[in-house]
Amino acid sequence: MRILGLDTSTSVASVAISEDGRIVAEDFYPRQGTAERSGAKSNHAEIILPLIDSVLQRAGIGLNNVAGIAASIGPGSFTGVRIGLSTVKGLAYGTGMPAVGISTLQAIAARVAGFEGIVCPILDARKGEVYASVFRKHGNQLERLAEDALMPILSFLKELRGVGKTAPCLFIGDGVTACGPLLQRAADLQICFAEEEGMPSVAASIALLSERQLIDDRPVELEDLAPVYLHRPECESRMKATVSSWNLRVK
Repeated sequence: MRILGLDTSTSVASVAISEDGRIVAEDFYPRQGTAERSGAKSNHAEIILPLIDSVLQRAGIGLNNVAGIAASIGPGSFTGVRIGLSTVKGLAYGTGMPAVGISTLQAIAARVAGFEGIVCPILDARKGEVYASVFRKHGNQLERLAEDALMPILSFLKELRGVGKTAPCLFIGDGVTACGPLLQRAADLQICFAEEEGMPSVAASIALLSERQLIDDRPVELEDLAPVYLHRPECESRMKATVSSWNLRVK
């Protein structure tokens, strides 16, 4: 089974093809080592279709040889999430292939290999807040400990202390750059940072994570494939943070 996975919800757009549990081709933009990686975001709307063509060529197949398609549904860039879902729906409508959506934070956490402990994917939501979740990595298993949430980074660290004092916490995602100084000052937590260079793309994780759902014939109706934004209305009190209802499952 070949799955086409794509991500436009993060600062680096990526596309990958998996086949029976392994990645056979992937591409992303901005690419590693390019000037664009210094902070400027690519125009995902312009780059996503060329990336898909590039990956299909690398795999030596056509779109008609793909059994299913998967995309990140957020949280992440508002515009990016919409671009990804629009692309997936367009391809699914045009080809009749099934489609599924994968949490961006779950896909980011799934990129981690060779680590045992707590994985904390965080994305910069600006204004001192992050999109965040918590997973436990053991061998090849990734166990979700909390739902995706939007909260101030200090609130996230406060909640994390329930598990972070007894296990190493690996932070990954563009929120690490934005919140690095605050994370480094949390001396009571066993915080370390992922070296993302050389890791598989977010799209690669999405393709692999979606395989079981598609093998089990559990695609979603296209009208139900919806973005996950998590943003609260601006008029809502900042003191009423998502963390108030966040349930970190400590075991």
